[in-house]
Amino acid sequence: MTFARPMLLLLLALPVLMAWWEWVRRGHPLVLPFDHGKIRRGRFLQKLVAVFSMMPPLLMAVAIVVLAGPQRLRTAESERVLTNIQLCLDVSGSMTAQYGEGSRYDAAMQAVTDFTSHRKGDAFGLTIFGNEVLHWVPITKDLSAIRLATPFLRPEKMPHYFGGTQIGKALRECQKMLASRPEGDRLIILMTDGASADLGGTRSNEIATELRAQRIVVYPIIVGGEIGSTDDMHTIASITGGQVFQAGDPAALQEVFRHIDKMQATKMKPPTNEYADFFAPISIAGLAAAALHLVGLLGVRYTPW
Repeated sequence: MTFARPMLLLLLALPVLMAWWEWVRRGHPLVLPFDHGKIRRGRFLQKLVAVFSMMPPLLMAVAIVVLAGPQRLRTAESERVLTNIQLCLDVSGSMTAQYGEGSRYDAAMQAVTDFTSHRKGDAFGLTIFGNEVLHWVPITKDLSAIRLATPFLRPEKMPHYFGGTQIGKALRECQKMLASRPEGDRLIILMTDGASADLGGTRSNEIATELRAQRIVVYPIIVGGEIGSTDDMHTIASITGGQVFQAGDPAALQEVFRHIDKMQATKMKPPTNEYADFFAPISIAGLAAAALHLVGLLGVRYTPW
């Protein structure tokens, strides 16, 4: 056992001196009528009283040891490696199209809710985009804001300037969010149903190269219908190490998220040795001393004269 503040243990000299004094002192002698009679000297009772009198110094010693911070070496459990996942959701007007029993937006948000509920321990952020980009939820482990966002992010309620689709701008903004994370894997799940107006020429290569430089993997998901061209999506996914998925119905969309979950499996850090607080035995000793002290107060003590 070691201590976080070992210098405090020097104060143990005080309770040791107090306990020694309680053991050797005779108290204040008082002559009684039977002192000259042939009776036992009561040495056992004297030592018993001395033991009870040493409980307060013992309690002081316990307090000093606790303040010194007792620790012991233990093997830590395997720790989950954090995965930072930025959900990038298209809320342009085309996301209102029929998709199963609801709209493409409804199915996408349901899949997001299921995915975040399953990936406990990961950090998620939610970004919505059209022609503009809005970070609705910063990256956090408190996922209630994402699950409660569905009624407020419906494409029908978005301002008119969210009507188009600019994936390149959205990816760049998500990149800034993930780059600020000091630890863990970085992942963007892009959900859209249309071609982007800002990924022509070499722009997709430029964006993908920047994302890869910051260890960000992109998984584009085409939600419903045929997209005009998936070349840009495939370029971004292949350069960053992701994969393009196309989900023609809600069941396929759920399968896509299950597939991503397998590809980005939970990683665990190997167990390591670390020092942990070790108060249990000290606390038990303190409780025992306090109990004995209370018993002694009932009558097992020196006379006050």
